[in-house]
Amino acid sequence: MKSHPLRKQIEEIVQLTDEEFTFVLEHFRSKRFKKHQIVLHDGDYANYDFFVIKGLMKVSRLDLDGKDHILQFGMENWWITDAEAFHHKSKSTLMVTCLEDTEVMALTLGNKEKLSRELPKMQYFFLKKTTNGYIALQKRILCFLSSNANERYHNLLTIYPGLIQRVPKAMIASYLGVTRETLSRLSKMT
Repeated sequence: MKSHPLRKQIEEIVQLTDEEFTFVLEHFRSKRFKKHQIVLHDGDYANYDFFVIKGLMKVSRLDLDGKDHILQFGMENWWITDAEAFHHKSKSTLMVTCLEDTEVMALTLGNKEKLSRELPKMQYFFLKKTTNGYIALQKRILCFLSSNANERYHNLLTIYPGLIQRVPKAMIASYLGVTRETLSRLSKMT
């Protein structure tokens, strides 16, 4: 059990005994999804926060013109959901879609709160993960506000190594807020 990806993730922040990790694992559900499967639709309740074991997912929003705006990719060892809908128990305004066959560990808000109450180490873990996620979001917003397309592209390569080989160029362009032509030019410069 020491090699379980979820345990490795948790133990980057807090150490767990085998018994504690067994207790943690009891609060998650293992789920598998197919490529192109939408696991959270706009208008659905976000019942789970997903820890990606294997595969690739995206969080996005379709605008009125049908353009897909990608907010986040979630690959191995990343957490992904519509955070607002998950934590507020409200209807999602985003979609979570599998870009590859995907295996996740799914955690409900009730189980997350229970783990936090009954195992304070997990409360600290979730606090650190949420804080790090908030910091990453701030950096992404600042990057969009103050960086050119080339800098945003290089930032993407740093945050998501290997993503370029796994995702269609149109999705990378959407995430960066550039056209496919601009993305092609940027990738040739690297």
